[in-house]
Amino acid sequence: MRRAGRGAAAATGMIWPAFLDMAFMRHAFAAGTCVAIAGSAIGYFVVLRRQAFASHALANVGFAGAAGASLLGVDPMLGLFVFVFGAAAVMHMGGSELGERDVSVGMILMFSLGLGILFVNLYSANANAAIGILFGSLYGVNGVQLATTAGVSLAVLAALTILFRPLRFASLNPGAARARGIPVARVGLLFLLLLAAMAAVAVPVIGALLSFAIFIGPAAAAQAWTKRVASGLALTVGLALAETWSGIIASYYIDLPASSAIAGASFAVYALAWLTTHSWRLPHALAGPTKPGT
Repeated sequence: MRRAGRGAAAATGMIWPAFLDMAFMRHAFAAGTCVAIAGSAIGYFVVLRRQAFASHALANVGFAGAAGASLLGVDPMLGLFVFVFGAAAVMHMGGSELGERDVSVGMILMFSLGLGILFVNLYSANANAAIGILFGSLYGVNGVQLATTAGVSLAVLAALTILFRPLRFASLNPGAARARGIPVARVGLLFLLLLAAMAAVAVPVIGALLSFAIFIGPAAAAQAWTKRVASGLALTVGLALAETWSGIIASYYIDLPASSAIAGASFAVYALAWLTTHSWRLPHALAGPTKPGT
């Protein structure tokens, strides 16, 4: 499809951004932009709250939901939404301590992936729809899916704006937030539900296995460069947009999977952030431990 589009553009003498004349490219850019903005905004607080494992698990839970929906003969997206929201609610009850939470998240992830494999084996006729959830299809976004992605992204951004102040306080200092009367547990549940909603629309676009490219990568890089919440959030969204757009463009011209190109850009930016903030440690690490008195 992409090669045919390039050939048509060359035949008419069009140059960049002529690829935007093609509907599948417009849909890819629009869906990618929606996921980049809303997904990275949520991702900033995911990293701040140390819930990266939960975001990874929610993305992969969608595979079981899509496979189960295919088994029942309904839209895989419906099953995806049901499973991720249910998993988010169960994760919230898994414990407030980081260790307890990670154990419960790991068990949910293990169980859901087992269910997904079982569903695919029971009804392999529609397995492609479920397995496609794992890898995403940015160039396969249709009009209905784009409208759903845009609508959910706008709703998540609106809810995140309303929840911003208590969420920031509860994320930075939960003890003080409780003392101020902020319902920290309720805020945590609402945040997980917003993360679930965003995961449900992001996974078919970029894939469950590469969702870290949007949810974690830009936020981790931004928080390495700045500790201020406002500037860090703005930088996170900016990085996510740059990585998504550059990934789509590179994918189009080099003929690579779009999700892989976006993930590569995300990793490169994070690696740059790590190196620029930890470069002073490298000579000491390479030299090894020093002996006393030397």
